Amino acid sequence: MKREILISGSQRETRVAILEDDRLVELLVDRPNTRRMVGDIYLGTVEAVLPGIQAAFVNIGAEKSAFLHASDLIESEDEDEPHEPDDENGNGEDGGNGGGGGGGGGGGGRARRRLPNVADELKKGQAKLVQVIKEPIGTKGPRVTAQVSLAGRFLVYMPFASKVGVSRKIENREQRTKLREMVGKLVPKDSGGWIIRTVAEDLTEQSCKREIDHLYGLWKKIKRKSGAVRAPALLQRETSLTRGIIRDLFSDKVDSLLVDSKALHNEIVQYLKQIDPDLIDRVKLHETEAPLFDEYDIEAEIRKLFVPRVELASGGYLIIQPTEALTSIDVNTGRYTGKKDPESTILRTNIDAAREVARQLRLRDIGGIIVVDFIDMESRGNREKVLQELRAHLSRDRARTKAFAVSELGLIEMTRQRVRPSLWQSMTAECPTCNGTGRVFRPEVVVRRMERSLKRAGAEHKERQLAVRLHPEVALYLVEQEPNFLRQLEKQTGLELEMRDDPMMRLDEFRMMAKPAGRDVTEQYAVA
Repeated sequence: MKREILISGSQRETRVAILEDDRLVELLVDRPNTRRMVGDIYLGTVEAVLPGIQAAFVNIGAEKSAFLHASDLIESEDEDEPHEPDDENGNGEDGGNGGGGGGGGGGGGRARRRLPNVADELKKGQAKLVQVIKEPIGTKGPRVTAQVSLAGRFLVYMPFASKVGVSRKIENREQRTKLREMVGKLVPKDSGGWIIRTVAEDLTEQSCKREIDHLYGLWKKIKRKSGAVRAPALLQRETSLTRGIIRDLFSDKVDSLLVDSKALHNEIVQYLKQIDPDLIDRVKLHETEAPLFDEYDIEAEIRKLFVPRVELASGGYLIIQPTEALTSIDVNTGRYTGKKDPESTILRTNIDAAREVARQLRLRDIGGIIVVDFIDMESRGNREKVLQELRAHLSRDRARTKAFAVSELGLIEMTRQRVRPSLWQSMTAECPTCNGTGRVFRPEVVVRRMERSLKRAGAEHKERQLAVRLHPEVALYLVEQEPNFLRQLEKQTGLELEMRDDPMMRLDEFRMMAKPAGRDVTEQYAVA
């Protein structure tokens, strides 16, 4: 598979696009005013302990208190093969503790030890060393873990664990054993847990020793700082988006990395000289006049990310709708109707949809619970083919995912690890006109609401003359569909009415102004 990384940097924004076989599969955006928190290590203060939900709230100096669950006070049971955080999620987002899914986001399913009583472990006012594993999303604050991890190029260091593990993506048994023995021989005695990352397949003892010394020294520095500061305090900030991408993703499996900023290009080259000089030749500076993302048609792809409808190559389409509880994805055949066999037509559309669903989840960074409504198939074998196609493409995802069997209704329920708001949440705001519903009242509905308000004003006999301001489209509806509206309403209410169209009004809004003073009395008489 051809893989490329494009980095477009400016003073106010850095964007990273990851391409597989010339198709955009991931987009990461970083801005100074919305700095990423995942991976940051804090000395926090326990603000409240809630035994009823086995959790605590910790003040880390952020706008909202962080959530610490009892499951994040202990390490996972799966000690022999600890989960590899960075290859899956980038920038240490899972923290190596199994808690990164938090609140409906994880790929989940791993066994856990019996949880301790949070009231026995934490007390109000206690200082606690924690690491952010999930960004604030919506009304929720960040989620943190006490199982701190430090990510390097080849290793992840977990001070509170005890085993040396190897990434499951390194499948060769001999290679796994060799790497485990090498790292086990080099790490300081009783230093904690270490995970060997996928990129470390050809790791040398010299590079391994250098990284062990760096990560172990960094942890000792963090510990010293924690004893010298007053909580809440930031102890260690995660590396920048660009460095994180280089550290976690850029390897000999990536064909090229293109960057359009000389400053970022120099930073990347200098960083690679420290961690992997052999990759420098794959880094190219984009110097042509055409913007980098335009040349690769990335801007057009980005604009499509916020549209519910996604076209499929087969002629079908997806409708992606995020809600508060979950994201629903509906699959439709569209213009593709096949020739003779309906089942084969449906299977082809569903297979096409499974590939695109996996891509859109990565591209839009959708997390939490996801329900995909595939087109109903009679054959159990065909349903299994669609499920396996979806799982195969989800395996490329750095976030943990879990897809369950097709239900009797033709639905596939799945979860995807959520560590930060989706692109839809982070790059868009609620529409002030429709209040996020995506719908506004039709002109005839606005007229009926206005009619009820005017009748109330007439019944109270406080006003004699009213000027009604309307959106031009609603005013046009009155002129064309109800030309006698004002005259009839004047007879019913005893009011003198004047209608004015105002292009500054919202489509489903009207204002009632008392004449001659021009007082706004809309709220006084407003009814549903």
